[in-house]
Amino acid sequence: MKSVKMNDIKRIVYMGALVSCAPIFCACQKNDVSQDYSSTTFFAMDTVMEIQIDGDETLLTEAQQQVMDLENRLSVTKDGSEVSKLNSAKICRFSEDSTEILTGALQVCTDTDGALDISIYPVLKEWGFTTGEYKVPDEETIEDLLSDVDYSQVQVAVRDDGQADVVIPENMEIDLGSVVKGYTSQMLADYFAENGVDSALINLGGNVQCIGRKTNGNPWKIAIKSPFTDSKTGILGVLEAEDVSIITSGGYERYFEEDGQMYWHILDPATGHPAKNGLVSVSIIGTDGLKGDGLSTSLFVKGLDAASDYWREHQDFDAIFVTDDEQVYITEGVAEKFQLSQEYADFDLKVINK
Repeated sequence: MKSVKMNDIKRIVYMGALVSCAPIFCACQKNDVSQDYSSTTFFAMDTVMEIQIDGDETLLTEAQQQVMDLENRLSVTKDGSEVSKLNSAKICRFSEDSTEILTGALQVCTDTDGALDISIYPVLKEWGFTTGEYKVPDEETIEDLLSDVDYSQVQVAVRDDGQADVVIPENMEIDLGSVVKGYTSQMLADYFAENGVDSALINLGGNVQCIGRKTNGNPWKIAIKSPFTDSKTGILGVLEAEDVSIITSGGYERYFEEDGQMYWHILDPATGHPAKNGLVSVSIIGTDGLKGDGLSTSLFVKGLDAASDYWREHQDFDAIFVTDDEQVYITEGVAEKFQLSQEYADFDLKVINK
């Protein structure tokens, strides 16, 4: 017997700002600053996007247009997008922004030794996570598809104008969905900052980007949603943040169940199966949205020990890891900024040191 649960991949909600987070919002605190902000809500990239800025309202119209333009160029499901053209013809010229996103994604693939692989897309389709027609593929099919999964075979020739000629092997298809929202939130933050905005909150379906602090001088409070389906409040804890992106990946928001087994959308590129290395949620806090987006998925795939080692080797971001045995690990850079919610106050909270 099969059942399905499907929501946005990224699972962060923020406190004190967005009406659409009402179930969580009401459980947390009253919005004390929204009256100072211009805001907009729209649907793009398969999710609801909500932006609040302390600035000129006309900036929001331009921001929305930028998001729509990026979606039209990068959506794997839109006919005529650069990614669709590449997957169909196996060769395509990418625009400057698309090139930046592709090369950034490939860098994360390399840095994580393939724990993130943008060419896993055909395997993801076979599981039905892109179509909603969920099934557990047979091993022969998975092995056959995995033979064409290898991000290192993506050839990118960057031109002087910033565009690039991209070539992929005959049976390969790619998808940049694992990083594009992180890039987009960073792009919008840069755009607003360049136009004089020094306080804003950008929520692209759970990919949250903060600019500065709230207008009352307090840091933003970001609620990290609980990965446990039996949660009463839905909130694992709260993080104080400013001028960073906060991006969470978890298997709990897009999955199906069959014969009592849960199968989620985060696949291990090495096996073609859902990654199950003891983690149920990974949050990345940093100043590079694209990288944070890619790391939230790849460190989930790696598991706690390898993810902790990766952080110690790089230390240009912070992280919150939640394990399936109800332990929470945070890197030392956010140790003073994160608090468990009352519901999870008895959880074992451990700090990962350098």
